Amino acid sequence: MEALPEPVEPVITAVDGIVREVEVPALAAVPASGSLGDIPFLNAREAPGEAVLARKQRDGSWRDVTAAEFAAEVMAVAKGLIAEGLREGDRLAIMARTTYEWTLLDFAGWAAGLVTVPIYPTSSALQARWIIQDSGAVACAVEDTAQARIISAERAQLPWLAHLWEFDTGALARLVKAGEHLPDAVVHARRALRTPDSVATLIYTSGTTGRPKGCVITHGNFFAEVDNSVELLHPVFKSVSKEPASTLLFLPLSHVFGRMVAVGCLRARVKLGHAPSISTEALLADLAGFRPTFLLAIPYVLEKVYNTARATAERMGRAASFDRAARIAQRYGEAAVEGRAAGITLRAARALYEPLVYRRIRAALGGRVKYILSGGSPLGRRLAAFYTGAGVEVFEGYGLTETTGASTVTPPLKPKLGTVGWPLPGTAVRIAEDGEVLLRGRHVFTAYWNSGQAVQGGGGWFATGDIGELDAEGYLTITGRKKDLIITSGGKNVAPAPLEDCLRAHPLVGQCMVVGDNRPYVTALITLEPEGLAHWRQMRKKTGVPVRELVSDEELRADLQRAVDEANRLVSRAESIRRFAVVAGEFTEARGQLTPSLKLRRGVVARDYAPEIDAMYRTPPPGGSA
Repeated sequence: MEALPEPVEPVITAVDGIVREVEVPALAAVPASGSLGDIPFLNAREAPGEAVLARKQRDGSWRDVTAAEFAAEVMAVAKGLIAEGLREGDRLAIMARTTYEWTLLDFAGWAAGLVTVPIYPTSSALQARWIIQDSGAVACAVEDTAQARIISAERAQLPWLAHLWEFDTGALARLVKAGEHLPDAVVHARRALRTPDSVATLIYTSGTTGRPKGCVITHGNFFAEVDNSVELLHPVFKSVSKEPASTLLFLPLSHVFGRMVAVGCLRARVKLGHAPSISTEALLADLAGFRPTFLLAIPYVLEKVYNTARATAERMGRAASFDRAARIAQRYGEAAVEGRAAGITLRAARALYEPLVYRRIRAALGGRVKYILSGGSPLGRRLAAFYTGAGVEVFEGYGLTETTGASTVTPPLKPKLGTVGWPLPGTAVRIAEDGEVLLRGRHVFTAYWNSGQAVQGGGGWFATGDIGELDAEGYLTITGRKKDLIITSGGKNVAPAPLEDCLRAHPLVGQCMVVGDNRPYVTALITLEPEGLAHWRQMRKKTGVPVRELVSDEELRADLQRAVDEANRLVSRAESIRRFAVVAGEFTEARGQLTPSLKLRRGVVARDYAPEIDAMYRTPPPGGSA
């Protein structure tokens, strides 16, 4: 087995004993020429027979796609795009779930000199129209008829949208046919015009407080991000054993996190598979068939795996045993992360539960997963320690659309629970006087599309809008969003994110929103997680009770109160949740309460549930308001 490289040490700057800035030197330089469109052809030249992707077949099996095969497909589709009249620099929108066709068209677009524009597959007609309208896309590819109808209904408002292609009806095959008469040299000529400074993609932000903005991401931004990630996360992207590295991607390619890893896999020749459905049954089946060595996940997915395992144990009458196994895994994981040797009693206890619990957790992930890359929101100390103790190493990261993905990441060999790690190599992190996190690096974008707004201040620093702090060793902790900061009528500042993240980890909680701005104390709106609620009803023999009655059920509220009490342990009494309201139904994207990336639109939720919020402040809470 190959030895793991030591992480590059950060350069730390402190003022009056407080760490204000941390920088980690780059491990990989941005290439002086070329673009992402060159990657398939470089792979085909250097390792033509190596499996770089895998496609799921109708019978559920997976067929490897070699570097030479993928390059040939990219070439054929790129010629079709050119034959259809798309010019260098034109925008091509893609609206689909996480599929092989998505990645193929992405790279074909780059090979043809185009700028690709992702649209969430769950986007409404107005959301999709805005992105196509703002980006000026002349072509749009969708996955199925339902999405085609959404775009077709808006065509009158989009007179420049010349092409609408549908994967499910053979659009890519027709593109290949259209370009058959063109020589390969046409594509090579287009590729030769692209440089690291050329625009690769426009990725639109979530739009939590207004219309989404298109982040202009260059090929150089991607190279800086993925090349340094690959070098840093050596055990993930580069096999350190005889087992080839592979991953099954199920997060949306319309989000920068999934897209960055897809590009990184092709760049590092890590076998990549696509899973379009994240329903529990479909995803578990795909994981079992593909058997990846690492996964890209958001905390919600990891919470769901944990909660599903716990619910299964409870149905079998083994909840107490599972809870003990979870506590042992957490203690073992904490010892491993902190570099402490686990005692003989702890080692023996972990060995006891290895075949009973931990191996089954890993089996649910496909059986071969050694590493998980977690991002999107804080994972939390409890889950990070649990998965580490269960035999899966977690690398947690932090980043934004504007930073092409991760800006900080857990360094191999030096993890620290409760943090989002050190700066990605080539990145500097600074904490402003008001606590805002500032970032600088070659992976940071330079502009919003169609906007004269300056995005970087003095010295090239990008203001993230997030609040955080750096510890003495340079590890970053994110405590919330600057614009989400709650100031109670008593003047207490409360960051809602830690409380909300902790509550969402409970199997009964779907979404929650902490409230308290200009109010005497902090409260919360809580929605119920459908699968968790179904299990709770089954275990308590309340399957026939309507949800509208369950929101005031004393047993249910008691279980939720314990979850609130656990979250309140993170904060002072003045910051704690003093009351909560359980609301029937869920916060949804369709009602405008969530963005396509499932972030809360707080203003919309507060408006829609104003009566429930007001009711929590009509009388003082138990124990007074202070």
